[in-house]
Amino acid sequence: MAGPGGWRDREVTDLGHLPDPTGIFSLDKTIGLGTYGRIYLGLHEKTGAFTAVKVMNARKTPLPEIGRRVRVNKYQKSVGWRYSDEEEDLRTELNLLRKYSFHKNIVSFYGAFFKLSPPGQRHQLWMVMELCAAGSVTDVVRMTRNQSLKEDWIAYICREILQGLAHLHAHRVIHRDIKGQNVLLTHNAEVKLVDFGVSAQVSRTNGRRNSFIGTPYWMAPEVIDCDEDPRRSYDYRSDVWSVGITAIEMAEGAPPLCNLQPLEALFVILRESAPTVKSSGWSRKFHNFMEKCTIKNFLFRPTSANMLHHPFVRDIKNERHVVESLTRHLTGIIKKRQKKGFAVSQDRATALQPG
Repeated sequence: MAGPGGWRDREVTDLGHLPDPTGIFSLDKTIGLGTYGRIYLGLHEKTGAFTAVKVMNARKTPLPEIGRRVRVNKYQKSVGWRYSDEEEDLRTELNLLRKYSFHKNIVSFYGAFFKLSPPGQRHQLWMVMELCAAGSVTDVVRMTRNQSLKEDWIAYICREILQGLAHLHAHRVIHRDIKGQNVLLTHNAEVKLVDFGVSAQVSRTNGRRNSFIGTPYWMAPEVIDCDEDPRRSYDYRSDVWSVGITAIEMAEGAPPLCNLQPLEALFVILRESAPTVKSSGWSRKFHNFMEKCTIKNFLFRPTSANMLHHPFVRDIKNERHVVESLTRHLTGIIKKRQKKGFAVSQDRATALQPG
């Protein structure tokens, strides 16, 4: 299915100029939460195929560039504020998806729509994306026995995350909110990065940012540093730190320091040594992978492209068997989700093709 006419060819600056979704897509139940909106199960009226639709409140006309203070992440334990209109962030996410979703590890983007609401209600921006029936990595971990994934599954998922990040970083985009909840899995174990609500395009000159943005437990030390000293900055390698924390999340069921309040966790991340897995039985390659991802001084931390050469993700033995076993596990997860009311046919979940 192609998106609305010409949406891939031009920058979207006025959300109100997008087409109305009525008669094209309809919404079913809520299936998740993003940085700025809810994720719904969507139905493509013509084909009957299911999609994921991110629905966010929006105004019909652009607001001034500098507006009220916006919470970094409404639905998670996040801290930090920045001066920006929420609509500006929505346009940012829309345009990043428009430009960079042509990669196997970025969620496929089918188009954007603007739905007018009755007087007194906020209008809605709809972002229509492929449906990943197995849910997020966080969902899968929580529904797995002992809330711990097998090491070879972790290696495979980490490699796919790094491939998606290498694609974004090559186009000068920092995701800035990598965590299990923002990594989705399809029914056949494809790995997709989502939620670009706080992502940033950096300049060609220095490739740096200094905004204090993200979700605390996955946040890199150099990002936290920017809150204490605005003269400091960070680059793409802050995403690599978050990959290391996500690897620990997959191994132990939660990120390090999750028992602390967000502000306490930020203090510990900044002041203490880098985290690692507490449980035993993990390989030296896995430990070394986490150590490389979580080097405290980001100037010495490898890039996403460099980390793809790490033996932990480069030398996955019997990869076909690994993917097949993960797929079988995800099939079981999907069945569990169906029993909870999230009943989606795999065929209907994958019927649409991005235009």
